[in-house]
Amino acid sequence: MTTHTLSCPPVDTTPAVAPARDRLTFAIKWAASMIQIFGYTATAFGWTPLNLYLFLVGVLGWFIVGVLWNDRAIMLIHVVALGAMLAGMSAG
Repeated sequence: MTTHTLSCPPVDTTPAVAPARDRLTFAIKWAASMIQIFGYTATAFGWTPLNLYLFLVGVLGWFIVGVLWNDRAIMLIHVVALGAMLAGMSAG
């Protein structure tokens, strides 16, 4: 009778280091989100045109995140928002 023993490969317990692109995307999405929140705050207090500039930066940031993630839905909604904002700013 033959006995077989199974051996498990060693477990790597060191934490994984996120690639630079993941860290960049993380930073952009949180910065863009905070800037958009400041844009909503500026709108609530009637701080125009500061609110529009904040929204422009936030929308561009999220568009970049969409590009980095190759997420067409995120890109689409933010390019449409950007176009609407620019059209509104040029008309007013």
